[in-house]
Amino acid sequence: MVKGTPSFGKRNKRSHIACRRCGKKSYHVKHNECAACGYGKSSKLKKFSWQWKTLISKRRTK
Repeated sequence: MVKGTPSFGKRNKRSHIACRRCGKKSYHVKHNECAACGYGKSSKLKKFSWQWKTLISKRRTK
């Protein structure tokens, strides 16, 4: 089984497209939901507490 160059030619199906809400290329076409913001799954924005900790620490260093 070859894992190199010939295999990359078969990668022509799109699983993710641009999300309507956040604009990131994270909207899964078949699942009808965005991996980044949760659009299609929830009316609220998808967020975790650990995400904001890293953002705050980056802002403090500037």
